[in-house]
Amino acid sequence: MSEDVQQYKCPNCAAELRFNPKKQGFVCEYCESFFTPEECKAANEQMNEKEKQERPRREEFAEGNNLYVCPSCGAELVTDKNTAATECYYCHNPVVLKGRLDGEYRPARVIPFQITRQDAEAVFRNWCKKRWFLPKDFMSESQLLHMAGVYVPFWVADSSVHGVMRAVCKKSRSWTSGGYRYTEVKEFDVFRDAGIHFHGIPADGSSKIEDELMEAIEPFDYDGAVDFEMAYLSGFLSDKYDVNKAQVFPRIRNRAVNGSDALLRGSMSGYDSVRVTQSDMQVLRTDWLYMLLPVWFMTYQYQGKQYSFAINGQTGKQAGTPPLATGKLLAVCAAVAGAFALMGLFWGWLLA
Repeated sequence: MSEDVQQYKCPNCAAELRFNPKKQGFVCEYCESFFTPEECKAANEQMNEKEKQERPRREEFAEGNNLYVCPSCGAELVTDKNTAATECYYCHNPVVLKGRLDGEYRPARVIPFQITRQDAEAVFRNWCKKRWFLPKDFMSESQLLHMAGVYVPFWVADSSVHGVMRAVCKKSRSWTSGGYRYTEVKEFDVFRDAGIHFHGIPADGSSKIEDELMEAIEPFDYDGAVDFEMAYLSGFLSDKYDVNKAQVFPRIRNRAVNGSDALLRGSMSGYDSVRVTQSDMQVLRTDWLYMLLPVWFMTYQYQGKQYSFAINGQTGKQAGTPPLATGKLLAVCAAVAGAFALMGLFWGWLLA
């Protein structure tokens, strides 16, 4: 006779929970969250119901995509089923068809591209105009051909935080009377206990794209998101996520905790000085959406190093680290040094 074993997943990061006899509750060893048995049961019932609703859409997704793999860098790219061949937007090498992508990678939502290729190229050229020491071929037409419209995989989280903060706050006032200067200082023990909800905290799910680069082109407007359909991939590429939501949760948690801490500190702005003595922010619940967000993406190899440039495909906000053409820089430095040397000779001749 077999007995069903009840397993619970963490409501925050979906990792497996383990029962802690001392705390008489469930602890996530991955993200260190704690939940009562009642909280676990309610949360997992919701997750199971959501899984049942998603299953048919995932099966349809598994039939409608092609998965390509780059033999050079190992990147796995997703396209619609009509794409016959493409190139890797990381290293620019041809990629080969690998097969279908499993239905569990089906996104729930997608923000369609609003910025056209022509718009993206114009943004890139304007960005280059402000930087004098770029390599010549960095701005060439052949390099622009490598700019790719990519739907980047993102985990987008709604997080509920319970925040507790204590602080010693001071207010002071000064006045003059009878030729003397007086200062009165009042000290207050300030306490905050708040429930805070964050909507749409993003974290990219690709290990090959720099997290800082993706954060630099935020924010995305989620009001522009629609239910995912394979048709949105037509003419574009999509990266396959290789960082799951359990792995990105520490980034989500840090942003939620830091944001909560800042909000509670901001609520004490009416004092002359604030000294926080306790700040305890606990993420109670995280709801996830797997989304594809539009990015115009380009990489450039220069002197053994890879440089990346990205444009938000919805808003046009750009970010990137420009390569430095050392030859150009040295030539300018030499010209400046030569000019100063000539000026020195000229002034020396005048004063002789």
